[in-house]
Amino acid sequence: MKALHNLRLIGIALALVIIAGTAGFHFIEGWSWFDGFYMVVTTLTTIGYQETHPLSHAGRVFNICVIATGVSLVFLGIGALTQALLEFELRSFFGRRKMEREIDRLTDHYIICGAGRVGRSAGRELARRPVPFVIVENNDAKAARYSQDWLVLVGDATKEQTLREAHIERARGLVAATTTDATNLYIILTARGLNPKLKIIARASEEDAEKHLLTAGADAIVSPYSFAGQRIAQTFLRPHVVSFLDTATTHLGIDLEIGEICIGPDSGFAGKTIESSRIRQERGVIVLAIKRGQGMRFNPAPDDRIEAGDFLIAMGEPAQLRQVELIAASRT
Repeated sequence: MKALHNLRLIGIALALVIIAGTAGFHFIEGWSWFDGFYMVVTTLTTIGYQETHPLSHAGRVFNICVIATGVSLVFLGIGALTQALLEFELRSFFGRRKMEREIDRLTDHYIICGAGRVGRSAGRELARRPVPFVIVENNDAKAARYSQDWLVLVGDATKEQTLREAHIERARGLVAATTTDATNLYIILTARGLNPKLKIIARASEEDAEKHLLTAGADAIVSPYSFAGQRIAQTFLRPHVVSFLDTATTHLGIDLEIGEICIGPDSGFAGKTIESSRIRQERGVIVLAIKRGQGMRFNPAPDDRIEAGDFLIAMGEPAQLRQVELIAASRT
């Protein structure tokens, strides 16, 4: 911000004037260092005390220079500080208004309740896709920290009004990712009452809390501590499998991703077999499984048919997967 830059320069210049003034009174008038400093301070602040000691002609000329330079800098500093405060207030106001307008336009989005480590990780993954989402956080400091990059709503996610402000009625899903199971339970109950069709994923700290969160209306539960323990054990037992999954899901190493492709009713793939769709030959995407209803067919054969409403679990480069998703959504 330009005003802050100017204020910094004025502060440096003012400090140099104080140092020069103190040294000048010391060497010109022979005063002590403290008396010289005191004289400069009373002069710059325009308090109007009498001179610390009588001034000689040279001392008066020097003092005029200190007054002209120092007092001008003081008033410039006051003006720059006022400008900086005004710019900050205006930026904050218009920044909030802009964010409110963007949140009001959200539809088919995700709501992340809690900007802790789990919530931030979910936000980074959604932003990478990218898909629209808003974070609800009741801590002002955390909210301000992430509002530069993401949409953040300051408020209590357990309250209906806050979730309505996040437009939960138009949302696709919600993540209850606060650090306490009790708070997540209240969020689920409130969210489920406002939008019965909403997909809700909850964070659970304790194993006993999982059944309560599911009973409250959560569709899926994620336990970071349980996942971490399994990950540690699998890293010991099957390190290469873990390395492969990391590569496919977090873009470590080669640019590879496992995606979920929905076959729409007008899809160009609907009614074709895996082989005749030529997904692998022309797009370089490998179909790992076909999800149909409640069933999952792993490693489908070339003559397995793709039907409308299926979900293809496929692996490939991100750009190739996006192309297949576009084809799967419309008739070619």
